[in-house]
Amino acid sequence: MIRFRFVDDTQKNHSVKRLCEVLGLNRSSYYKWKTTSPGREKRLINDAILGARVTAVFTKERGCYGAKRITAELQDQVGHEPVNHKRVARVMKSLKLFGYTKKRKVTTTVSDKTKTVFPDLVGRKFTADKPNRLYVGDITYLPIADGSNMYLATVIDCYSPRLVGFAIADHMRTSLVQDALTMAKGQRGSLRSAIFYSDHGSVYTSRAFQNTCTELGIRQSMGAIGISADNALAESFNATMKREVLQDSKTFANHLRCRRDVFRRRTRYNTVRRHSWCKYLVPAVCEECGPAILKSAS
Repeated sequence: MIRFRFVDDTQKNHSVKRLCEVLGLNRSSYYKWKTTSPGREKRLINDAILGARVTAVFTKERGCYGAKRITAELQDQVGHEPVNHKRVARVMKSLKLFGYTKKRKVTTTVSDKTKTVFPDLVGRKFTADKPNRLYVGDITYLPIADGSNMYLATVIDCYSPRLVGFAIADHMRTSLVQDALTMAKGQRGSLRSAIFYSDHGSVYTSRAFQNTCTELGIRQSMGAIGISADNALAESFNATMKREVLQDSKTFANHLRCRRDVFRRRTRYNTVRRHSWCKYLVPAVCEECGPAILKSAS
């Protein structure tokens, strides 16, 4: 392209034929480049404008959105033409805009093989036709700067996927998951006949947690031992939560800051953040508008 530009700049002093011979260029290739030049310039301008819009969304979301979520955000902006997520991905790559990635390091599932194991009522089909039918739960660690850990227990509705219950503490005792389930009951009013799916952690197989589920009318369900895909939705939430909250930091500053940031994240997760799980809609919108908007977003 640089040689084509040189030919174009010097053709007033020398013939195109001679310039192409000296530079070892094909004249037809040069003329094709010249013919398509206006279109390329227009695309460069459009990409620059799109890049500014993408950067604004990326900055607003603190680097937590990838190409598809940014595309969904741009589609909702009035007065702009539709944009494809592949083009957004290309523009992000050119601007060196990449989301945060982090890996889990602490094992929070401690199985107790002597306790009751519940049947798999889900079969990795983490979907529901209505809210308050199928929930998944898990525990994840939250590293603190002083070397300790906080622990977060979650209850997520597979329909939305809305975080309807959570509890955070400096321990992994059974009361942690009981508190999360109790909060979910308070949010929904009743959990009767709902399925709660979890791993084989000892807190979920404990007699105390079984009694809580029985009191609330919940059916427990569990997948295979040691296979993270059997609780993919809960695992995904945990990984995304820590990635987007901690970002470049390795730990939370202290216990209070940890609790505050997790609470903020929970609110944002339900009311602001777009989810691929529900066609890049916000969980609150997904539950309010129901199957119709999910179908139109497909």
